[in-house]
Amino acid sequence: MTESAITWGIAGLTALGVVARPFRWPEAVWAVLGAALLLSLRLIGSADVWAGISKGFDVYLFLIGMMLLSELARREGLFNWVAAIATSHAKGSPRRLFLLVYVVGVVVTVFLSNDATAVVLTPAVYAACRAARVRDPMPYLLVCAFIANAASFVLPISNPANLVIFAGGEMPSLSRWMATFLLPSIVSIVVTFACLYWTQRRALSEDNIARDVEEPTLSHSAKLAGWGLLITAIILIAASAMHLDLGVPTFAAGVVSTIIILALTRQSPVETIRGISWSVLPLVGGLFVIVEAVNHTGLTALLSDRLASLVAHSQTQAVGAAGLSVAIISNLVNNLPAGLFAGSAVQAAHVPDTIAGAVLIGVDLGPNLSVTGSLATILWLAALRREGLHMGAWTFLKLGAVVMLPALILSLAALALI
Repeated sequence: MTESAITWGIAGLTALGVVARPFRWPEAVWAVLGAALLLSLRLIGSADVWAGISKGFDVYLFLIGMMLLSELARREGLFNWVAAIATSHAKGSPRRLFLLVYVVGVVVTVFLSNDATAVVLTPAVYAACRAARVRDPMPYLLVCAFIANAASFVLPISNPANLVIFAGGEMPSLSRWMATFLLPSIVSIVVTFACLYWTQRRALSEDNIARDVEEPTLSHSAKLAGWGLLITAIILIAASAMHLDLGVPTFAAGVVSTIIILALTRQSPVETIRGISWSVLPLVGGLFVIVEAVNHTGLTALLSDRLASLVAHSQTQAVGAAGLSVAIISNLVNNLPAGLFAGSAVQAAHVPDTIAGAVLIGVDLGPNLSVTGSLATILWLAALRREGLHMGAWTFLKLGAVVMLPALILSLAALALI
């Protein structure tokens, strides 16, 4: 076997390990093992390993900052309060509760990232459903899964995959980002809601929820956490507008907010730090190394040439082909490695914003097809398991086909019209 074939084989097995998690080992273990195997076989050198890891520096800082803020908000009960308020305002209507949970999910995803929606909002919604004596909480929990991806390209901060795609390249300014993604994002959010509601309409019509749900009191520390999130969102939007990297301001906002809140509430930082999913960092780092190795085989150059030829033939066809292809690949190998490969090809091909946008929409929205499509959906499944709930892969796939495909096709169509 050639070195290129061995590298591709290791990359494929690494992606399979991340998605399937053999022996129930965490995703990060397989990413790091894949990178270590490439290094031990001398398919890449230590300089290549460092080059791959360093490309994700901004992503690591962004993830740490967001995880700190999300964990603070969770520990202080901010998300439980938000979910309970939504349940209270439903006034006994399952359909109104479904809509309110969806709106909350949009806001959390847009300003805190899709992982926060999966990790923090999901258990809060389940707790609110129990308080409202909801017979079947699954329709409302499905909202958390689908909106986490459907609203994840409204802003650059809405999905870590957005930073991954542009890692090592130029992140578009906020004005360019909004010009490219605002209309497709609106279409994605609206169509996903319509399709998901249609699939859950029978369960909602047969459900009953309590009207006398008690509205909890928001603690002083939870208010501080809320202010920290709001100020961070403003800082990040300003950073995007000034065309700055998002990692450093996100990290700084997370650390400063944590120090202030823990100091004022006289809490130890140990529990907050322990509650963060640190394994995400070696997962992303290992995948960056894998992509760096594959880049040396010429695969990225081949993909970029193919993408450039599609654009030269027809930009409209290129939008559809790129978006649909990346969406399918994201479900086969998870959207993080798919985003890394696609991002490298996009940067090498120097394609217009519309084509880069189609790739990003495929990476962000495409994973709504399967339970293994994105890290957010995997985290959502883990949150369900902690509550003793189960969602089968085949059941989700059938639902995802009905919900994701129309949203993806119409979002790509909206992008092509820009």
